[in-house]
Amino acid sequence: MTASSTRPGPVHHLSAAPPPLTSETGAVHVLVVDDEPALRRSVARVLETRGMKVGVADDGPHALEYMTTSTPDVALVDMMMPGIGGLELLARVKASGIPVEIILMTAFADVDSAVAAMKAGAYHFLTKPFHSNDAVAHAVLKAAEHRRLADRARQLEQVLLSKERFGEIIGASPKMLDVFRLIEGVAPTSSTVLILGESGTGKELVARAIHQGSPRARKPFVAVNCGAIPKELVESELFGHVRGAFTGAQSSRTGLFETADGGMILLDEVGDLPLAAQVKLLRVLQEGEIKRVGADENRTVDVRVLAATNVDLMSRIQAGQFRRDLYYRLNVIAIELPPLRERGDDVVLLANHYLQKFARSMHRDAKQLAPDAMRALRDYDWPGNVRELEHAIEHAMVLSQKEAVCASDLPFVRPSGTFRDGAPGGAQNRAGGRAAESTRLGGDAAGLSFADLAELPYSEAKRRIVAFFDETYTGEILRRTGGNMSEAARRAGLDRSNFRRLLKRRKDD
Repeated sequence: MTASSTRPGPVHHLSAAPPPLTSETGAVHVLVVDDEPALRRSVARVLETRGMKVGVADDGPHALEYMTTSTPDVALVDMMMPGIGGLELLARVKASGIPVEIILMTAFADVDSAVAAMKAGAYHFLTKPFHSNDAVAHAVLKAAEHRRLADRARQLEQVLLSKERFGEIIGASPKMLDVFRLIEGVAPTSSTVLILGESGTGKELVARAIHQGSPRARKPFVAVNCGAIPKELVESELFGHVRGAFTGAQSSRTGLFETADGGMILLDEVGDLPLAAQVKLLRVLQEGEIKRVGADENRTVDVRVLAATNVDLMSRIQAGQFRRDLYYRLNVIAIELPPLRERGDDVVLLANHYLQKFARSMHRDAKQLAPDAMRALRDYDWPGNVRELEHAIEHAMVLSQKEAVCASDLPFVRPSGTFRDGAPGGAQNRAGGRAAESTRLGGDAAGLSFADLAELPYSEAKRRIVAFFDETYTGEILRRTGGNMSEAARRAGLDRSNFRRLLKRRKDD
């Protein structure tokens, strides 16, 4: 058994091939296993000229020895070899857990053999003579990409297991590791923390992680969305009121600060607090005292305050909508959460987490992400951040009929694999602009103009138009709601079950 030398050279960009693996991940490493010397040399030469590192083996035992000492990304294995044949070698590799994708080769275009190979775990099946050299290289590149994506997913899952001390916060990117370090640093203290970040980035999860890591962990944690409380009721909600303080106050009521006594309170969307409530909040931070609405006496509370916002508080200060002294009281320590689009492979880690979560809640088998789904998740801009990703994975779990979630199962991807119009990150699919939509149709009517439809029977033309409408309408509503099916159904005027049936019919069409 010998391994040929690697010849430098660029990887071919094949017309339908996946993006070539870059120098960041290293050259694709391929093992060619065949008992015919001429074929081994020919295939090795084809792959080397495309920048791949190639090793060769003339039989099954030598191939197993090679794979245990120098694990390749892909092994091209002849089906019919003396001794250990291709299927038996495949079975041994799978049983040993060697992380390599197997592509089987045979001179017999036997459908039964192909089915047996795929059921046994082969990534692909090639018949000899090969259709073209590019077809061989294309298959190897796709198999290598699949292997490395799977390896990366496993690595991220291991990171996930190691982050339990941060509650439900999941991430392994450098920016999230900085966030974890800040959480660990501030949690044991009594300092006020201001949590910054776009909507859906997980600000409340950070607050809960701080609470869980603090000496107050066994005391109450109260989260309140300041923007969701009517302005005239904010002070009563936060600080309580006495009987008769205002019309309808038939009895005294404890406020949220008193409820959180001894623990922590999270003031989410703190920038939406009315100025009068900001004055009272400032007194809590300075003196540790609250006064119920309508009361004469102050009450002492021991509450650690965490605040969160997705707006620029300095601009609110300049507009006279937020007190500068309160801002500096809140901004003792700031934790800024990065948007999901800046977190790299965290999107895959989170997606796998949600796949497992929804598999449990739906009592279904857990699914994996297909390579095209991983690429789509990475390419999308995620304006709704982690919250939108969670809804997207729930959507995919409901609709996917396969063992793996594909890109077309995601709400922002068309069945054709392109991003829906308006989906962030899909600019390459919108190059034609909106003008083309007035005369050209997508979906089941892809590529047809209204003139083309007029050539069809009425019932068929109507079916295609309705299918196009269903796809466009539901896709746009899901995009606007960040993939939240409950909200999308509400906006559509349908109950959730009917809306889900509409989505399923759209996929089936």
